[in-house]
Amino acid sequence: MARMAFWRGNCLLCPIPGLRTTQKPRVGGASECVRTAKPRGVLNSWQRRGSGHCLLMGGGQDGEQMAPRTILVVEDDPDIAQLVHLHLRDTGYDVDVAQDGPAGLQQALAKSYDLIILDLMLPGMDGLELCRKLRASSKYSLVLMVTAKSTELDRVLGLEVGADDYLTKPFSILELLARVKALFRRMEALRAQAPLGKSLTIRVGDLVIEVDKRKVQLRGRPIELTAKEFDLLLQFAQHPGQVYTRAKLLDDVWGYSHEGYEHTVNSHINRLRAKIEDDSSRPRYILTVWGVGYSFSEEWSER
Repeated sequence: MARMAFWRGNCLLCPIPGLRTTQKPRVGGASECVRTAKPRGVLNSWQRRGSGHCLLMGGGQDGEQMAPRTILVVEDDPDIAQLVHLHLRDTGYDVDVAQDGPAGLQQALAKSYDLIILDLMLPGMDGLELCRKLRASSKYSLVLMVTAKSTELDRVLGLEVGADDYLTKPFSILELLARVKALFRRMEALRAQAPLGKSLTIRVGDLVIEVDKRKVQLRGRPIELTAKEFDLLLQFAQHPGQVYTRAKLLDDVWGYSHEGYEHTVNSHINRLRAKIEDDSSRPRYILTVWGVGYSFSEEWSER
């Protein structure tokens, strides 16, 4: 029977003699291991292609050549930081590391990163406060919150202050890489929805949404939205009349991993209405579809 080989993550898995198998502990815990295999002497031919990384480079699609995505890892545990840095770099990402909150904020504001992997418990400034400051700045980066706390409240707090996804310690490297790639896929999907060759500005009633700049104006007055409030408004404005369940909004705006947090959708919509509606009890834009969910008024799509 012919032997088969395939790529998983950044590792070549195949039943070929000469494979070296190593045990990689789950990050943040030593009780569970992830098994990976790398062949002795086999990767040399691939190392001459893509600076030593496998075919899928830095979140690109089907081996396409593209500039590596930039990631900042803010983690105070040097062992975890080194492990995460190593595997992200070997997957093709350009990675920097900061080991406390103030240093992480300084680096994040000094350079434009595609993604920030942010530990919740940090010296000097915790991850929640750092995330708040990032979302208050003009620069936008995806944020993957990492927490050793597994309570629902801690995860919800991370999402409320603007994190795009969360990961609970201990976690496997394969899960981390999968989350990172999923975040980048969602970002590319949102960008792909913008019509080519047209202005990336959506005008609905008295609202003006500048998609690229992630800015919103109401009757010429700037409206300060959090990252998720903006994403939620954009999702609605791009699909007027479409009825969304809370679960569908979680999947489209927050991502697959937030199943069961429908109340997060409610709180975001309430805050969004308070900012863009003249009377949030009688909304003109984001309408409640009783027994189902929400929709964006079709009135504005006809103008």
